[in-house]
Amino acid sequence: MMVMAEIPVKEISELLDAVSTKTPTLLSGMMDILYSAEAGAKMGQAVGHFYKELVEAGIPSEEALKMTKDYMASIKEMIVRALPTQQAQPET
Repeated sequence: MMVMAEIPVKEISELLDAVSTKTPTLLSGMMDILYSAEAGAKMGQAVGHFYKELVEAGIPSEEALKMTKDYMASIKEMIVRALPTQQAQPET
């Protein structure tokens, strides 16, 4: 005969309550970091530097622009995948 262990319902409930209380604050903080003016400025600098390095390396400017756009799209995709659907920012 198989003996079933008791499920700690009270402890699971308390854990889920704690997680549901703290998760929105955590996600909000992450969104503030990702979409702050400072983050935007740093991203702009990084993208500009990426483009400049490509051109200085001899990549034609049109190809460098395409590669830079692809770079930005891949970063955006990583961010969107990391965030829950309801927290993702609308497309602009």
